Amino acid sequence: MSTKKKIAIIGNECVACGVCISACPKRVIEIYKGIIAVVDESECLGCGKCAKECPAGVIIVTEVART
Repeated sequence: MSTKKKIAIIGNECVACGVCISACPKRVIEIYKGIIAVVDESECLGCGKCAKECPAGVIIVTEVART
């Protein structure tokens, strides 16, 4: 039986504004090459704070199998 973990997923429509970085309590989001935000999925809490603050509305929190 596999366990599930919630993580944030950032869509390709990200505008790299950085709001999600400020919203993340663990600071596990960074802007990659100045064009898109990426999440360190192994450290993400799945709390959804980044998704709530994203002005572009391109972040979702979903469950994935824990590895």
